[in-house]
Amino acid sequence: MTDPDHQRHDPLQALRQPNFAIYAVGRLLATVAMTLLNASIAWQVYEISGSAFQLAMLGLARFVPSLGLSLVGGAFADSHDRRRIVMAAQTIPLLCSATLFLATINGFTELPLFYGLVLLIALAAAFENPARQALLPQVVSKAAFQNAIIVSSTIQSLGFVTGPAVGGLLIGFFGVDSSYAVHMALIAGSLAGLSVLRTAPAEGARRAVSFAAIKEGVQFVTHRQVLLGAMTLDMFAVIFGGATALLPVVAKDILEVGPKGYGVLSASLEAGALLMALSLVVLPPIKQAGRVLIVTVALFGLGTIVFGLSRNIYLSVATYMFIGMADQVSVVLRQTAVQLSTPDELRGRVSSVNMLFIGASNQLGAVESGLVAAATNATFAIVSGGIGCLAVVGIVWAKLPELRAYRITPHPASPSSNEEGDGAAPADVQQAAS
Repeated sequence: MTDPDHQRHDPLQALRQPNFAIYAVGRLLATVAMTLLNASIAWQVYEISGSAFQLAMLGLARFVPSLGLSLVGGAFADSHDRRRIVMAAQTIPLLCSATLFLATINGFTELPLFYGLVLLIALAAAFENPARQALLPQVVSKAAFQNAIIVSSTIQSLGFVTGPAVGGLLIGFFGVDSSYAVHMALIAGSLAGLSVLRTAPAEGARRAVSFAAIKEGVQFVTHRQVLLGAMTLDMFAVIFGGATALLPVVAKDILEVGPKGYGVLSASLEAGALLMALSLVVLPPIKQAGRVLIVTVALFGLGTIVFGLSRNIYLSVATYMFIGMADQVSVVLRQTAVQLSTPDELRGRVSSVNMLFIGASNQLGAVESGLVAAATNATFAIVSGGIGCLAVVGIVWAKLPELRAYRITPHPASPSSNEEGDGAAPADVQQAAS
């Protein structure tokens, strides 16, 4: 007999709501813009300096604001209009890309300029990211919220695929200044969508930004050990296993494929993530969340080792796609856990804790990869990182049996006056380790 839950599964449930569709298009434009800008800056910095160490410093410049302001940004999202926060934050990278465009066409390409602008972009992201995550339940009905999380993750993956590929092609055919111009156009489109987005009132009491408010969000995560364990596993796995910061080195010096190959290689990770994300939209939700999370992180580590050893562009692209597929499962499981288990009044602060883990993993991973590569070589940095990732998985598997046995079990939402509207808070979802 067919499971009735599977019969009712509608992969496009959230997108059938016009308000969420506007949100989704805006998120796609913003994600393409962000990844295009990051890839363009990384390429230009490496072209100017020829140094893996400088790429590590870029990662550090992105991470420092996340470390210092992410939690403040989350508290800000829980006390102010989230849509307006996102719009205000997006104007910063818009102005930065305009500066880079003008600097590039006028031949002013000093490295301190890049680091200063990357720092400003990261400061804005510390406020934008938790606000955007917390905005989601205000633009979709409760009934469609769980589907909206997965669809939103899929749209993000599509943006991650498109941005680096577009950046590489623009750099290869028209020069890096053209990628900055396209970034500005994409951000303008995102802002236009946000300006017409309708949001439901946020649920729960609003708290002023304060140390106590920030502490409340941190404690919410630390008192839920499965949630904390999932974030920690992902963070350390990516710190050791991340090879993204070294892609310019791999493309230019190891595979010798130039800027077009760099764009394809950069996009292959997210192409794999997109393929997996589409599969997760179509398939019923994963229930054995903990076990699946640990296994996919192990596959992430194995793929990283193969990628580091590869000297063939086709094998490298295929392996990087595989890494993206494994990583996407981890991303969806973590985002689903964060969103479905958090009351709306804490959503910005809890999202900021998650973003802090993500920022730590991505940016410290970039620093680790760059420093190890500068001291040895890119191959050693990537392969040793994959081995480190597997070591982390082994420790987690042995020390966290509750995470291994963790399941996500949805429960019906409580009644709401806005249950079927375009904007509503999420369903109450209980998560239990069994």
